Amino acid sequence: MAVMVTAAGSRPWKSLIQAIILISLSFPPLSSAYRPGDIVAMSKMGQYHSSRTTWHDVIGKHCPIFAVNREVLIPIAKPVGYTGTDPYKIKFQVGSEKFLIHWLLVINRKSSEVPMIDVNLRYSGGDLLGVTAQVVDMPLSYLNTHPEIRKQFWDPQHWPKHVLVRYTWKEQSEIDVSSGFYVLFGSALTFSFVLSIYVLQSSREKLARFVRETVVESSSNVGEFGKVE
Repeated sequence: MAVMVTAAGSRPWKSLIQAIILISLSFPPLSSAYRPGDIVAMSKMGQYHSSRTTWHDVIGKHCPIFAVNREVLIPIAKPVGYTGTDPYKIKFQVGSEKFLIHWLLVINRKSSEVPMIDVNLRYSGGDLLGVTAQVVDMPLSYLNTHPEIRKQFWDPQHWPKHVLVRYTWKEQSEIDVSSGFYVLFGSALTFSFVLSIYVLQSSREKLARFVRETVVESSSNVGEFGKVE
């Protein structure tokens, strides 16, 4: 009987432990977070006319570096069937989250200036929250320092072309009162629910044990009365 009571009494604890484990698994793992200086993976796709390339991984030295502002020159290969008159555009996927940067017109964009891709990345802690980008004119200060970029870009025989990409990171505050309230409320509600289940199961086990002990005691008393008679 003692062994049965011990086994029954351990069931609520097992249920409580299992519920706590499930709650802990609902939170994102910390190991998936970025650290300053980590390479943020990026892939690229190009389109010329109605023909598109497949996604290609961008090599690490051209990718964003988490929480680091910097500029890189990304090579643009000559599109298949390129005639020099129609526009060529590219798009990117950024990070394991695969944030999409939609089509950016980089060649034959009806401008006399060399293009630059201005990429803005938002992050909080170790999380990448979002990415936006636009094509702007390359700053004159950069062209004056690297005059070969302008010459090579407008040379129809020179490929690959090189486009300057500027990565700018903006940190978003981790303090969000409304979101924090909802998270706290949800956690408290979940904990209360788990605790209620534990108390209910514990009460059931105690009630069942009480009934069993009462029945055994009653049976013993009946046996003793029979012996006296």
